[in-house]
This record gives sequence, structure tokens and C-alpha cells, in this order.
Amino acid sequence: MRGVITLRLYSRPVKGFVRAALTAVRLADVLPSPNIWHWPEVYEVENRAQDVDGAIWRVLRESCDWAGRDVVDVGCGDGFHLPVFARDARRVVGVEPHPPLVRRARARVAELGNAEVVAGPAQRLPLPDASADLVHARTAYFFGPGCEPGIREADRVLRPGGTLAIVDLDGEAPPYGPWLCADEPRYKPTDVTRFFDAQGFQLRRVTALWRFERRADLEAVLRIEFSAPVAERAIAETPGLSFPVGYRVHTRRKPAGLLLG
Repeated sequence: MRGVITLRLYSRPVKGFVRAALTAVRLADVLPSPNIWHWPEVYEVENRAQDVDGAIWRVLRESCDWAGRDVVDVGCGDGFHLPVFARDARRVVGVEPHPPLVRRARARVAELGNAEVVAGPAQRLPLPDASADLVHARTAYFFGPGCEPGIREADRVLRPGGTLAIVDLDGEAPPYGPWLCADEPRYKPTDVTRFFDAQGFQLRRVTALWRFERRADLEAVLRIEFSAPVAERAIAETPGLSFPVGYRVHTRRKPAGLLLG
């Protein structure tokens, strides 16, 4: 998971009362990521293990092909997905609120001529109106209600006919879903689905394969994703080096114009 609701909080200590107060006002509505903030190297292993067969990418491509178009990746973390979009997009912009991850993401795309990374939260994207054809947010909007400011910002940035694609873990799909629900009692999968339905999103459920090269890597990833008791349960329930993980891919297209009758 890269974050929840409105992405992550800048938690580095700030010197000076005024500067601290301004930072708190500006970023108080950005929540911390419990994994990539603290263990970016382990999270890199996790990213490489996720969706090894490309199931999520195929569904995204079918729903909103970005070839030759402008893409924004909201909550891009350390930029792992940016090079994938950049292979055939016209331009890719990653948006990330946590400065250490911004630096890592910029280093990752430094040699790509059509990709850049800017600092900012989901609800205040530092981008012009109508500047993107696809806004993508992966594992950033788990809780549904509370995400409205980020969704409004995505709509502002999208051109008419553009698509907002939100990819999240499916709390109803075993084995990962029950681990997630056991670890986070506030997370109600049916409420999340109902929220996105009410917001006019189309839903496709996807099963992706997570596969690791070493058992130690699998266990390390589960330990940064869950509390100790749930992590140990997940490890005990997962033999071998791989397991399926369910995702929800929510997509909504911005109207291209008004029909006059």
C-alpha cells in the first residue's frame, strides 16, 4: 500500500514555529504511508513482485490507453510506475507529497525525456486545468469516503474525455483482502465499493499474482504491510514464493461535452 485517502504526510521535523505551523496547515490532510516511508528498499522489492503477469496493466490499457497521451500518476511514491507509462505516453508527471520519495522518483526518471516528478498532495495537484488525458492513482484511496477532494482535483486536471483510474486492493478477495480487513477495522470493502459506484465509476475486479525470488523477501514485505500478528498469520498461510492478490480498478471518464437536444 502506498498510502490512504489523500496520500501521505510530510513527517520530517521542521525548525521554527511559524514554518511548522504553515506546514501543518498545508499538509495536515495528507496521511502517512506506513510502509514505503520507512522501508523504501523493501517496498521496491514489493513493487517488483506485484502483478508479475501484468494483469492490472492490461485492464488499465483496455480502459484508458495512454499511448501518445499525457499521464499523471498521483501518489507516485518513488516513481516505480512512471517508466512503464513513459514507454509510450507523450508525457508523464508523477505527483508525490513526501520529499524523500520525490527525490527517489526524480532519480528514477532522470534519464527519461518525457517524465518528471513534482511535489504536492492529491487534493492540491500543482498542475494546470485540463492538462492530462489519464490520472492514475494506485493503492492511495482505500477508504472511499474522504477521497472527494482528490477526485475533484483529478477532474480539474483531466481534459474532457479523459479518464480517472483508481487502482486499489480488493478487501473481499482472499487471501490478501481478509488480512487487510483484520489489520484495519475501519476498512469496509462494501462501503468502498458503494462509494465509488455512487461517484459514477465503473468497476473491474482483477486478480494479480505476486511472486518473489526469495522467501525472505516475501516475509519482509508482509511484515511492512501488516501489524506483527497479522503478518505472522499471513506468512503462515502463504507457502512457497507467490500468492494471488485481488484488486479493484475503478475508472471514470470525464464528459467530452454537453449534448444539446
